[in-house]
Amino acid sequence: MTVELIKLSSKGQIVIPKAIRAAHQWEVGQKLVLIDTGDGILLRPEKPFPRTSLEAVASFLKYTGKPKSLEDMEDAIEQGASESS
Repeated sequence: MTVELIKLSSKGQIVIPKAIRAAHQWEVGQKLVLIDTGDGILLRPEKPFPRTSLEAVASFLKYTGKPKSLEDMEDAIEQGASESS
């Protein structure tokens, strides 16, 4: 864990030291999420995609062919495993 002493400006701004920005690969324009932990704050990079549900993602994967049986899927897995050996 790295400890740095920084100073809050009159406008409520801080400067994140270069070594910490480099260690986390934070570039100019990086969006950060500030989380109040009650004991202090935590900064995390903003996720590139919003949080979503499995149902929302799966709805884009419409399959229009004949449904596959569990046996079909197990056969395909076995075939793929034997091809990669």
